[in-house]
Amino acid sequence: MQKVILITGSTDGIGLEAARSLYTQGHHILLHGRNDTKLKASAKALSELPGDGRVECYLADLSRMAEVEKLSEEIVAKHEQLDVVINNAGVFRTADTFTNEGIDIRFAVNAFAHYLLSKRLLPLLRPGARVINLSSAAQSAVNLEALAGKIKIAHQLNAYAQSKLALTIWTRTMADAQKKNGLIFVSVNPGSLLATKMVKEGFGMAGNDIQIGADILVRAALTDEFANASGKYFDNDIGRFASPHSDTQNQETSEEIVRVIEKVLSGIS
Repeated sequence: MQKVILITGSTDGIGLEAARSLYTQGHHILLHGRNDTKLKASAKALSELPGDGRVECYLADLSRMAEVEKLSEEIVAKHEQLDVVINNAGVFRTADTFTNEGIDIRFAVNAFAHYLLSKRLLPLLRPGARVINLSSAAQSAVNLEALAGKIKIAHQLNAYAQSKLALTIWTRTMADAQKKNGLIFVSVNPGSLLATKMVKEGFGMAGNDIQIGADILVRAALTDEFANASGKYFDNDIGRFASPHSDTQNQETSEEIVRVIEKVLSGIS
């Protein structure tokens, strides 16, 4: 059966490779990017692949919450149902660390945007639908003042690691909240130091085979292995479900992080 699958940040890297695999299996891919030229080129490349897949394009800069809102509105207007959302887009190293909305760009894209997008798309998700969030082996305790945009984080890797823990935490809290509706929220570390633009720019190295990351996303999207995995964290470095940062087990900390995310988003909108 053809599934409708949204993949954010799917004009290159892991997202594009996952889109290729899912397209050739006959699925309907909602391709997302922030560069119109790259987005159209990626869609064209997919459409030339064998198989019965379909592709649509959605343009949005996820560092701008207004564009996240617009993206969700466009998807809701065109679709009655989504089967899978893969929140893949991410930022690590950047010259401009703060957005115009006063948020560290790592928190904005990696955590806030996907939180907001997922919430706005909830009406399209039926029992069994999956939201797959790209986490990381790099996870660090979240500074609530930094999350709120009140202070800057000195080191780019630390900012990235904090944003990925914030994402992993809200994945679990949303999984708990949506359990009654039969929705699956799972976080996945696709593999460390894969051959993405992020790794090349951030660490100056070629990286490992990018297909490693794409393959686990396809498994998370389609297989029974993840059918009962809501709230769990899959670590592809070790090839199994595992325990993420200990703060994910701290209910008070988790609730406070989600509260700050909600407060910041309410102040922007």
